[in-house]
Amino acid sequence: MTRKTRSASQLQEQVSRRLHGIHEIVEDGVKIHVPRPQKQTPDATGCNWTMKHFGNAVGYERFVDEVLTAVRAEYNLSDTDDAKDIRSLFGE
Repeated sequence: MTRKTRSASQLQEQVSRRLHGIHEIVEDGVKIHVPRPQKQTPDATGCNWTMKHFGNAVGYERFVDEVLTAVRAEYNLSDTDDAKDIRSLFGE
């Protein structure tokens, strides 16, 4: 499967949205801090990013791993900087 490309902010939001949509996390009222994705050399699967150090995730590591694995299988991190994307919206 070919991965779609997304910015760091978009990947961070995608992981956060999926995590905070999990029944157990919603039911417990937990807010997990999702870090920014970090660029890396593509791994064996071809994914070029990872996330480390989720905050307030103790007891929810299984969910974090499942969501992260799924999103990494679907998306790669774009080479463009989020700041450049924002500036382009304003014609800069």
